[in-house]
Amino acid sequence: MHSNKTNKENSYFCYKTIEKYPVIIGATSMVYEFVSEGRKGNVSKLIIYSKTHLHNFYNLGFGGKDKNKGEINDSVITANGDSEKVLATVAATLDEFTDKFPKAMIFATGSTKAKTRLYRMGITNNLDSINSDFEVFGLTAEKKWVPFETK
Repeated sequence: MHSNKTNKENSYFCYKTIEKYPVIIGATSMVYEFVSEGRKGNVSKLIIYSKTHLHNFYNLGFGGKDKNKGEINDSVITANGDSEKVLATVAATLDEFTDKFPKAMIFATGSTKAKTRLYRMGITNNLDSINSDFEVFGLTAEKKWVPFETK
C-alpha cells in the first residue's frame, strides 16, 4: 500500500464501521501492541513495520506476541473469534504509521496461504474506502506490481 491521504474525514473502514482495539504505539511509530479479547481469553498482539533494503519500503509484520521473547509469532492461529476487529486494528495502524512516514510504501502478506486469503478478503471487502487514503497494489506471480483487483 502507498499513502494517498487526501481526506482524513473519510478515512478507511475501521474508523467508521468496525470496532478496533486500543493500541499502544511505540516511540518510533514502528511498533504497535494491543490485546485481542475473545473466546480464548486475552492474547497480546504485535504489529511491527520493518525497514527493507528499498528506500521508503516497509514490511508490515503482525502476529501474536511471544510471551518469552517479546517478539512476533506469526505462525500461531489464535482463533479468538475477533478476526474482523483484529484486522481493523491492524489497518488502523497504517494511518498512524503513514502520518509519521508519509512517503512509505508498505508490503504485507500472510505467513500462510489461509492468512493471506483472509487479508485479501479484508482488503477486497473494503477496497473503496481504503482507496480513499491509500493506493493498493498486488504482486503477481510474474513479480509485477499491479493495482489491487477484486475478483
